[in-house]
Amino acid sequence: MVFLLTEELAFPDPHNGDPDGLLAVGGDLSVDRLLLAYSNGIFPWYAFRRGVIEWWCPLQRFVIFPSEIHISHSMRTLMNKGKYDITFNQAFGKVIKACGDLRKDEEGAWLGEDMIKAYTALHEQGFAASVEVWEEDRLVGGLYGVAIGRCFFGESMFSRVPSASKLALIHLARFFEEHGGALIDCQFETPHLKSMGGRYISYETYMKYVQE
Repeated sequence: MVFLLTEELAFPDPHNGDPDGLLAVGGDLSVDRLLLAYSNGIFPWYAFRRGVIEWWCPLQRFVIFPSEIHISHSMRTLMNKGKYDITFNQAFGKVIKACGDLRKDEEGAWLGEDMIKAYTALHEQGFAASVEVWEEDRLVGGLYGVAIGRCFFGESMFSRVPSASKLALIHLARFFEEHGGALIDCQFETPHLKSMGGRYISYETYMKYVQE
C-alpha cells in the first residue's frame, strides 16, 4: 500500500508499504521531515518533472559495512600513485550540482532544484556531507549523503574520470571505520556497489544500527 502524506510530520510503518519499497507520496522536503525519514530508513525520490515526492523504504537494505569495503588491485594501484587528492565537505554545492547535472536529462531524474535546496539546508545544519576527488584544482568526482549518528545514507555520486567515485567511496569507508561509523546505506543495489562489498541485510538489523 502507498500512503498519501499530509502536513503532519509523520510516516506510516514501512512494513505496510509496497513490496518494492515504495511507502508514501506527498509531504515536503523540510529538514525536520528529512531527518525523521532517514532516522526510520526512509528516503525521498522526487521525480521533479512529475512534481511528485516519493518516499521509499525497502525492507531488504543494501549496505556497505566500512570494514568490508573491497579495494581491487587496480584501485590500490591507482591510490598508490597519489594522482588525486581527497577532501571532505570542501565543495558540497559543487558535488551535488555535478550529480544533478549528469542525470538531469534522464527519465525520472530526481535531483532537481528543490532537492538540491533541501540537501544544502541539511548540509548547513551538519546533517549532510560530501567527499570530493580533485585532480589539482579540478573537481573530478565525489559523492554526498546524509550523516546521522554512526550511519551514512548515500545519495548520489559522480565521476568525470575513471574510478573517481570509487575513490570517494573508499575514502569515506576508511574515514568512517576510523571514527566509529557503523554502516553506509547504498539505497539500491548496483553492480558498481556490489563489487565494492555491498550486501543485503534485513530492515530490522538495519534499524538496530540506525538507532544506536
